[in-house]
Amino acid sequence: MRIAIGGDHRGLVLKPLVIKLVKEAGHSYKDFGCYTEDSVDYPDIAEKVAEAIKRGDFDRGILICGTGIGMCIAANKVKGIRAAQCYNAFTARRARQHNDAQICCLSGEEGKACVPAILEAFLTNEFEGDRHVARVNKIKEIEEKQLG
Repeated sequence: MRIAIGGDHRGLVLKPLVIKLVKEAGHSYKDFGCYTEDSVDYPDIAEKVAEAIKRGDFDRGILICGTGIGMCIAANKVKGIRAAQCYNAFTARRARQHNDAQICCLSGEEGKACVPAILEAFLTNEFEGDRHVARVNKIKEIEEKQLG
């Protein structure tokens, strides 16, 4: 898979581990920033990653900020994107299986211990389809009404 990765200054500490795990799993990646500890605005990076996925340049994305919340909110503003804040392997697995999430949002301040399990679950699980298709389609319908 092709993975788009991005983080703000609060996610910088976690990004090397994320890149290492993605590479070890055999995936290619592009780092959309940031690259220093200088303060940056997370919506700018979230938008770049989400747009790259929307265009089809990447299959999945991983975004990292202090809590993961800001990145998740910002990425979900891009039409057609479903980003999920994943704080353990269960939420990552369900984000893929039930919600067909394309982006996993992580907390850079929560610690590194659970990140390998989260990414393994997010990168190896597929959308289950079936009854979940109708639910994802309802999300798309809401989006269409709101964003046009």
